[in-house]
Amino acid sequence: MAAVLISVFPFLWTIVMATNTTQDIYKSPPKFTFGSHLLENIRHVLNTIDFFGSMLNTIVVATVTTVLVLFIDSLAAFTFAKFDFPGRKVLFGTLLLFMMLPLQLAILPQFILMSNIGWVGMLKALIPPALANAFGIFWLRQYIENGVPDELLDAARIDGAGFFRQYWSIALPMIRPALSFLAIYAFVGAWNDYVWPLIVLTNPDHVTLQVELAQLNVGHTTDYSMVMAGVLMASLPLVLVFAVFARGFIAGATEGAVQGT
Repeated sequence: MAAVLISVFPFLWTIVMATNTTQDIYKSPPKFTFGSHLLENIRHVLNTIDFFGSMLNTIVVATVTTVLVLFIDSLAAFTFAKFDFPGRKVLFGTLLLFMMLPLQLAILPQFILMSNIGWVGMLKALIPPALANAFGIFWLRQYIENGVPDELLDAARIDGAGFFRQYWSIALPMIRPALSFLAIYAFVGAWNDYVWPLIVLTNPDHVTLQVELAQLNVGHTTDYSMVMAGVLMASLPLVLVFAVFARGFIAGATEGAVQGT
């Protein structure tokens, strides 16, 4: 119960601050009750930044990124888990090495690459760096290794199923819980990404939501109630995505537990 309260408190505190004024936030002791200024704060957000335009950009980028991550990572993970080929251990070890490197090391090479192909300032520049997700490949590979029986794949090969048929018809339906978790992870990562969009999106019409929200915190005096209202509005799609994919994750895990008994 205590862990739940600790986890939920930041979200509740955001709502409290979004419904009050900045003066209420600065009070000592702070105000812990909901106020009546939510609509006013939301109106200030919409008048200050292009909230819905940047949200649409972010939805497009996060959705495309998530779909491609699920496809590419699951395909690579299935290959690593169930097929033996020259250099497999070396490639997988290299993948684990990339998991340990800070993401900031890749920013300069990525920017040079995007500049060379003319994608700087375009939304599509946000998608390629996130596709080959090392954690996603590692996570799915471990799941596939234990969750997809070799006997099923052997039977499929006897029936004439090729590599892609085994992947699409056998592996994918059996790893739905892992895919649901990875979908949440990839979508939240793409939605919350700030540094790379800030660097590569030089066109103000193509900025993402996190970059646009940062404009609320510019100036000598910051209206924190307005900032919290913007943060609250930006969090709602994440809650929706979590609710959709968490159901698949829990249902798949429960189904596996029932079958195991």
